[in-house]
Amino acid sequence: MLSRMLLSPRHSVKVRAAVAVSLFSGLALGVQAQVSSSQIDEVFSSLKSASAPGLAVLVIRDGKPVFQHGYGVTDLRTLHPIGPETNFRLASFTKQFTAMCIMLLVHDGKLHYDEHLTEIFPEFPAYGRNITVRNLLNHTSGLPDYEDILMKQYPNTPPEKIPQILDAGVLKLLEQQSRGEFPPGVKWEYSNSGYAVLAMIVEKISGKPFGQFLHDRIFAPLQMNNTLAYQNGINEVPNRAYGHKRDGNAIRETDQSPTSAVLGDGGIYSSLDDLAKWDRALRKHTLLSEAEMQPALTPVHVADGPPTSEGRNVSYGFGWFLDPYKGHRRMWHDGETIGFRTTIQRFRDENITIIVLANRTDIDPKDLALKVADLYFSEKR
Repeated sequence: MLSRMLLSPRHSVKVRAAVAVSLFSGLALGVQAQVSSSQIDEVFSSLKSASAPGLAVLVIRDGKPVFQHGYGVTDLRTLHPIGPETNFRLASFTKQFTAMCIMLLVHDGKLHYDEHLTEIFPEFPAYGRNITVRNLLNHTSGLPDYEDILMKQYPNTPPEKIPQILDAGVLKLLEQQSRGEFPPGVKWEYSNSGYAVLAMIVEKISGKPFGQFLHDRIFAPLQMNNTLAYQNGINEVPNRAYGHKRDGNAIRETDQSPTSAVLGDGGIYSSLDDLAKWDRALRKHTLLSEAEMQPALTPVHVADGPPTSEGRNVSYGFGWFLDPYKGHRRMWHDGETIGFRTTIQRFRDENITIIVLANRTDIDPKDLALKVADLYFSEKR
């Protein structure tokens, strides 16, 4: 016992300081020193299959991958096993990349967060005069939902018969509207429309197609060599996983919808291998300095107004939800689209990142990722 050791006063101070640091690191943060691969694997064990779609899991701790595994197959035709190189459609997980594109243009001095929509697109209707780039980034723009508008144009039409819309088409739909859903900044309402418009802002300001800007400024510098914004007929997804849904007792492929070609709100495909590089870049501030990243990590505060279905106390920055989990600071985002569900959970103080990418919609990646987090977050204090 330390109390029985004969220590000089100077040595005693050092020992007490070391003990205090150890106690803070191991107990105050409530993080288990060791979590075995078998414990993590058990969370996903029910998804082991050689004939059904599944998911890929990556756990990074202190910058190092400590668990990486695929469960199930990429599609029901080839039955190719899912691996760390398998590319999944990220769905709304994409929004953090779209936000980064905007932030890079701000870094370049070509754009400002408080520029208005009509300054960038002078032909946009009057209701865009008070919508800023910042409003688009943090979902306080009040833009109408483009998916609702699109579907109303094709009443009683099966989704597979509706032509796919692009980001430019979204902007045109919004330009045909006479007003927004609410005045900008009054409340928070999750907006895929806003992120499609952000992709078009990237194109207008940079002079490059959105997918090219993503490649040139994010994917290529980080050597995310197999990550891309998928455009049918223009590029191909390597090592592609196809989306699936459960239909009664059967599972069938459901990979594309009328909105699957919109890139800014959810069109990126990526893999565990490449997302590990993205996580490293966020941790090391490779693309933007820590100070330049702060706006993305600052939650929006809305004025008083009627609550939304998500609630008035949503904590959202630029492409990231920012609410804590069991007292642990985190930045996170889910993605869900036809055939795919995804999540990234980054715990900032503990340096733990959990990524789950699924090519089936009858499972909840966020729930599974948080079960992994619970393995690390001890209840002991």
